[in-house]
Amino acid sequence: MAASSKVTALAMWTIPIAVLVFALKLGAWWLTGSVALYSDALESIVNVIAAGAAFWAIRVSHKPADRDHQHGHHKAEYFSAVLEGVLIVVAALLILNEVWNVWRQPHPLEEPGIGLGVNIAASVVNVIWASILVSVGRKERSPALVADGKHIMTDVITSVGVVIGLLGAIATGWYWLDPALAAIVAVNILYQGWQVISSSLGGLMDRAVEPDEAMQIRDIISANSKGALEVHDLKTRIAGRATFIEFHLVVEARMSVGESHVICDRIEEALKAEIPSVRVTIHVEPEDEAKLPKGTVAVPFA
Repeated sequence: MAASSKVTALAMWTIPIAVLVFALKLGAWWLTGSVALYSDALESIVNVIAAGAAFWAIRVSHKPADRDHQHGHHKAEYFSAVLEGVLIVVAALLILNEVWNVWRQPHPLEEPGIGLGVNIAASVVNVIWASILVSVGRKERSPALVADGKHIMTDVITSVGVVIGLLGAIATGWYWLDPALAAIVAVNILYQGWQVISSSLGGLMDRAVEPDEAMQIRDIISANSKGALEVHDLKTRIAGRATFIEFHLVVEARMSVGESHVICDRIEEALKAEIPSVRVTIHVEPEDEAKLPKGTVAVPFA
C-alpha cells in the first residue's frame, strides 16, 4: 500500500473507532452516574470531531500541486493539528467545569464495577490505536496523524486518572477524590494541548529540519557533489510530510549547462533516496560567486 493510501486509511478508520470509544464511555457514565466518567465521555466527543478534521486534512495534503497551490497542499495537516490542540484545551475546560459541580455535591456511584470495566475496555482500544497512529504518523511524516494519536493518548491519561479516582472513592468513601484527580488530569490535558498547538505552529512558520537531519543532508550533498567547487546558502523547511531543500552550487565558469545539470541530478537523486517526500531546488553559480577560500571542501550554512 502506498504511503498516502496507508495514512488516509488510518485517518478514515480513526472516525468509527472514536465513535465506538465514545459509545463505551457514555455507557460507563450511564451505568455509574459518575460525573468524572461523563467528563471522560465529553473528551471522547472531541476525539470524534478531531478524527473527522484529521481525515479531511490528510486527504487535502495528499492532493497534487495545482495552479493555485503550486508547492502542494502539505500544510493542510498543520491546520488540523492546531484544531486538535484547541479541542483538547476545550475538553480540559469542560472537565474542570464538571469537577467544580461534583466538588460541591459529591455522591455515591451506581454499578461502579461494571462501569469501570467498560471504561477500561475503551481505554485499551484507545491505547492500541493511538500507538499505531503515532508510529505510522512519524514514519510517514504526517503531523495530523501524530497529533491525532497524541490526542487519543491524552484521552487514555484522562481515563486512567478517572479510574484511579473512582477506585479510591469506592474504597474509602471519600467521593471528593473523584473530582480532585479529574482536576489534575485536566491540567495535564491542557499541557498536552499546548504541546500539539506549539508543534503545529512551528510547521506553519516553516521550521527547519532537526540538527541531525541537517547534518545528514549536508553529508549527502558533500558525497555527491563531485565536480562542483562549493555549496553555500543551504536552507531547509518542513511542510507536513515534505522536506524542502535549497542551496547554491558553485561550478567552474567554463563548465557547460549539461555538465552542471548532471551534478545537480546526482545530488537530487541521492537526497530523494534517503529523505522521503523531499523537494530540492539548486541554484548553479560560476566560481566567482564562491564564498569560501579556494580548495575548501565544505557545505556551510548561510
